[in-house]
Amino acid sequence: MPPREDWIEQATKRANEKKSHVSFPQLKYPSLRDDFLKDAIRWLKGKALDDGAEGLWRVHDKLYDFTTFMKKHPGGEEWLELTKGTDITEAFEAHHINPTTEKMLNKFYIRDAKTPRNSPFTFKEDGFYRTLKRAVFEELKNIPKDVSRTADRITDGIFMTLLCSSMLACYVEQFRVIWYVVASVSLALLTVACHNYIHRRTNWRMYLFNLSMWSYRDFRVSHVLSHHLYTNTLMDAEISFLEPFLYFNPRADKPLHGRLGFITEFVWFPLFFLMSFVKRFLSVFLRGGFLRAHYRWHDAIGFLLPLWMLVTSAAPVGHVLTTWAQINCTGSLLFYLIGVNAAHHHPDAIKDGDQPRSETPDFGEHQIEALLDRKDINGNTFAVLTLFGDHALHHLFPTLDHSVLKYLHPVFLELCRKYQANYRVSTQFELVVGQIRETMRTSFKTIEVK
Repeated sequence: MPPREDWIEQATKRANEKKSHVSFPQLKYPSLRDDFLKDAIRWLKGKALDDGAEGLWRVHDKLYDFTTFMKKHPGGEEWLELTKGTDITEAFEAHHINPTTEKMLNKFYIRDAKTPRNSPFTFKEDGFYRTLKRAVFEELKNIPKDVSRTADRITDGIFMTLLCSSMLACYVEQFRVIWYVVASVSLALLTVACHNYIHRRTNWRMYLFNLSMWSYRDFRVSHVLSHHLYTNTLMDAEISFLEPFLYFNPRADKPLHGRLGFITEFVWFPLFFLMSFVKRFLSVFLRGGFLRAHYRWHDAIGFLLPLWMLVTSAAPVGHVLTTWAQINCTGSLLFYLIGVNAAHHHPDAIKDGDQPRSETPDFGEHQIEALLDRKDINGNTFAVLTLFGDHALHHLFPTLDHSVLKYLHPVFLELCRKYQANYRVSTQFELVVGQIRETMRTSFKTIEVK
């Protein structure tokens, strides 16, 4: 890597050039990243253009055909359906902890890929991530089998609270504000909690995510397949989808409204739940293939909440719709405030524009450098489930139930020390302050190992 001064000069030049990575200049700029109508479909299409998978599935430098395996996939057919034609190396590594899974790939091998991977991350056998994965696989054998029930009970409890409070917000006029607040908080926390189930095999609780009017299927793309695997890079859809309203990557030419994002986010965040549905509807409809391509029956689940409120409260339709809209918008605001203050948007977390320790970093080491954990959230199952807690371990092993993560801390910290992984902890308050500072940040930096 060049010296810090040279890096900053070069990075500034690259940042001022359109269609260019900064931290990883050897990579192709993500196709379709700057399209006007950004959504999961376009992100997948753009990735397929860049990955050299030739319509198949790419894992490292080999191409595989999983067509005959799709319906047998233990995690559900949808994962392979969504990723066909793309490089799934990071997804395969992060979603399959059992080392024997890799041996199954030979059954579906077609040929070697013709082009280099358009990803900077490596998975060396003796590197941090694969070593940690083997250790975690052994540690999981000692964890109580029924530990996941805690997360299930919490999620179900929040769901029931949402149903009761949303009905009472329409039915009881005297305490309407109280029930409206409870319903809004419940919707936000339920949406966060359901994210625990979206990462895993098909299950009924993941559909509760759609009560927000968002789509768990789109979230599987923007969050699971993009943000989780390419965190804080230009391939992170959760950052690119916010542009041009909010800018979280440091840029010297960041516009004023971008630098004031910690204020303008209070204007946009209340609208994002409803906007996600409208954008999804328009996107699929305008591009053809309506009800054939990406739209599904569960996209209508969000309408069940106002229907429930109407039937159980017997309130006028206008009153129900107004109350539901208020609950949805406030829930959207709370959800996004939880998300942007959870781990990644802090000056100490690496973003595209900052100098990495290596242009080909270990996947696990990058995940750790791209976030800060919260010591006042980790360890408490309710807080972890509803506030995106235990963030480092969740990024490293996203398919594990949140209730399991606290049992993995000892082996995780031990290997962080051994490999000098840049794991840092902070507090929720410090991350809120950090998010404000990060939104305003325009200069690049080198991540220091502490």
